[in-house]
Amino acid sequence: MSGREAIGVDLGGTKMLVGVVGDGPSVLYRNLVSSRGHSSNQLIALLERELRAALSARPQAAAVGLGVPCTIDRRGGVCVGAVHLPLADLPLGELVAERIGLPVTVDNDANLAALAEHRYGVAVGADDVVLLTIGTGIGGGLIIDGRLYRGARGAGGELGHTVIDLDGPQCHGNCPNSGCLESLVSGTALARDGLDAAQGHPDSELGRALAEGEEIDGSRVVEAARAGDRPALEVVSRAGRNLGVALAGFANCFDPDLIVLGGGVMAAGELLLEPARSGVRSLALAPQDEVPVEAAALGEKAGMVGAATMALDELVRSEEAMR
Repeated sequence: MSGREAIGVDLGGTKMLVGVVGDGPSVLYRNLVSSRGHSSNQLIALLERELRAALSARPQAAAVGLGVPCTIDRRGGVCVGAVHLPLADLPLGELVAERIGLPVTVDNDANLAALAEHRYGVAVGADDVVLLTIGTGIGGGLIIDGRLYRGARGAGGELGHTVIDLDGPQCHGNCPNSGCLESLVSGTALARDGLDAAQGHPDSELGRALAEGEEIDGSRVVEAARAGDRPALEVVSRAGRNLGVALAGFANCFDPDLIVLGGGVMAAGELLLEPARSGVRSLALAPQDEVPVEAAALGEKAGMVGAATMALDELVRSEEAMR
């Protein structure tokens, strides 16, 4: 990054992580806030507030990158549609640039996580990579021939909305499909299935947590599974098996060097990874059945680091074009 700094924003369905990133990448400032339940106007106001706070802490930041969980038309920096946020046909990059006076670049959050892992994380040196971010929803990012793949308009790589079970549950938000990978493996899916498990097994850890008034969300299900709660373990294992079905398909389609899994649900670790890897080994064609499936190296900061990296890449390209 040549000594320069940029602000990266990872705007998720429930949380927004804002950071200033420099060489290495070094995170020079970070703040995590809730994005749950906001209108589009409230999200823009929240973005402005957090970006100004970041600039106050690191006034030398030269550009802003926004990672958003939605389909993007990069020709105009427009958020076309999001499943978990109220963003539709919104020129987010233009609106934010007008408010803070810095160049702003917008891309899908999972694309940026893939960029970060390829530049700095577990996928360094790989030419072809499939990445999934498994959190509130599921995003996808693709590195093909060493470059981030975005599709014709910038909306490519929506791997979380690959249908793997036509008779599966209705997907979330404004997705019109049933049986998407997201509807079966995401944190939202774990919460739904975990609640069913808690209600069906009142003597389990999840059942007791429900009786005591705790929210049965994806994180609570993973926590119970890691503690050995049998109903929670079955929920996570079933999600891992469904994940393996999808990964085998992606392995067949893309023949990647590596499949990378990130996002909050990866707190489940091998409880999710082992059945997913088993699915790839048993369901993918040879030699794609040998593709490694690895946890992301950068953790929750991947999307934010990727957003800042994209912002500085775009800044360098713009400056070179003006010479």
